[in-house]
Amino acid sequence: MTATAAVLALARAGGFAGGGLGALPGAVAGLKGWRRNGLLAALGLLSVLALPPVGLVPVLLPTVAALVWALGGATSRKGAFAVGWWWGLGWYAGGFYWIGNAMLIEPEKFAWMIPFSTLGLGGVQAVFLGLATLGAWMLRPGGVLGVVALAGTWTLAEWVRSWFLTGFPWNPLGSVWDAVPAVLQGAAVVGVYGLCLGTVLVFGLPAAAAQAPDRRVRMRALGAALALAALTLGGGGLRLAANPTETVDGIRLRLIQAAIGQQHKWQEDLREAHLLDQIELTRQPGLDGITHVVWPETAAPFFLDLDARHRALVAHVAPPGGMVLTGAPRITPKGVEPMRLWNSLMAIDGAGQVVGGYDKVHLVPFGEYVPLRQILPIAKITHGGTDFSPGPGLRTLDLPGLPPFSPLICYEAIFSGSVVGGDQQRPDWLLTVTNDGWFGLSAGPYQHLAAGRMRAVEEGLPLVRSANTGISGVWDPLGREVARLDLGRRGIVDSSLPRPLPATIYARLGPPLPLALALACLVVAGLVAGGLRRASRGKG
Repeated sequence: MTATAAVLALARAGGFAGGGLGALPGAVAGLKGWRRNGLLAALGLLSVLALPPVGLVPVLLPTVAALVWALGGATSRKGAFAVGWWWGLGWYAGGFYWIGNAMLIEPEKFAWMIPFSTLGLGGVQAVFLGLATLGAWMLRPGGVLGVVALAGTWTLAEWVRSWFLTGFPWNPLGSVWDAVPAVLQGAAVVGVYGLCLGTVLVFGLPAAAAQAPDRRVRMRALGAALALAALTLGGGGLRLAANPTETVDGIRLRLIQAAIGQQHKWQEDLREAHLLDQIELTRQPGLDGITHVVWPETAAPFFLDLDARHRALVAHVAPPGGMVLTGAPRITPKGVEPMRLWNSLMAIDGAGQVVGGYDKVHLVPFGEYVPLRQILPIAKITHGGTDFSPGPGLRTLDLPGLPPFSPLICYEAIFSGSVVGGDQQRPDWLLTVTNDGWFGLSAGPYQHLAAGRMRAVEEGLPLVRSANTGISGVWDPLGREVARLDLGRRGIVDSSLPRPLPATIYARLGPPLPLALALACLVVAGLVAGGLRRASRGKG
């Protein structure tokens, strides 16, 4: 039997709507209306347990299977879209619940937005998954081919979600592998999008196997899923064993985590105290062995580049020959029009000079600026009435006494393939400064950290992370923890700086590689499904 004939036979035996549906797959496929939609939303919500901080990845085995079976029972485009949308509503709204915490910092102004920021945002994000299930269904594949098609469309949907309307690629399906360091290493080759594709295959193929009437088909589908899982686990394990953590000589970092409550952070009568608090923490014992200090996002609540007095206070704790890297707002000088505001990182040396800086590029909609402000009568959630402006672009900072690094402010760490300036020298490490105090003791900071670790593995670069309320720490280029201070704790983290690895495959090729794999899945599923239909017509 030729390879093509074998694939055709496998697909014919394992059709979505074939007669081999077992009791459970058949029951799920036969559901309609609110029963189907309610089940899918509940299973999408249950799938959130696979995300950080729980990391219960096996929960995806039944939840993804139900999605595959329900898609097999869809009889219209509307129904196929609804399968993905309802599952996605549970997944995204459940995964975004912590955004509601930010609305409670000033509840009198923003509490009314909680349903829109959780269910509303979840519903919008679920549209992408609805389009993915619709696209897979329209190819009319069956069984194994249906899962292959879904892996391709789901991966493409995750990529579009990363840039459409400036993008919000939080919690892509592949991010569940933060809980399994060996599988996480696959991101060095195919990035989080490729891990998404593999996740759909690993958890979707057993669902196709359960539908197949032929034992050989079941064994081949299960074997393919197990082989992919084993290959990823084994390859990742070998990569971890072959690359022990190595550190840069002569560099010792101190990260500051002051745990200042967001409701107090911008109080006019407390701003001076907050700055002095960061200074006090920096002066803790051991500072004489530190070469560079890192404060979190907007740790200095003053326009330091125009404020010599407060800049001098910061300079007092800059190590000799080193500097303090701090988040701080930046504003155009008085009298300069138009007046603009930036969310920035500044490097301040012992002489009180700003020796380098970076302005945040990816701004948070409704957090740092209001889209369509002319027609939306909504205040931004962050302090002040002026929208932040985006910086000119990602860049590599090359500062005295430090290996070159790519600075990222908060939200910017979630954009796969967009954390390093493409037209500049490759950095040796990633620095994220963030203020996760907005989200309280919730899953949000853990998910944010997982995104940062994913970027480290994708790029082969260590990650240094300084957060106002946590989680602060240092991770090597394989995502392994070197030092850490957990969520909600006040204190410091002293750590060496890990060395980078050579540029990974994903660092060199970026998203086009997993996107090519996704398109290949669609081509294979479409061509073979078309061959099946032609063969069926010929027999008729």
